[in-house]
Amino acid sequence: MGSAENVPSPCVSVCRMDAVSGLCEGCLRTLDEIARWSTMPESSKRAVWTLIGQRVAARQETLP
Repeated sequence: MGSAENVPSPCVSVCRMDAVSGLCEGCLRTLDEIARWSTMPESSKRAVWTLIGQRVAARQETLP
């Protein structure tokens, strides 16, 4: 993702919120991140993608 291109939405159309983590089970975003996505500047969207990567890594560490 270069800085000049539009940042794609991480939505994968699996929209269920996990009550424990507070994250969408499909895209691993918070409700606030989901609600604000369409109005976020591209730099903020890239920051959310970074957080998603960290969340994926953290989940993989907890798998047996």
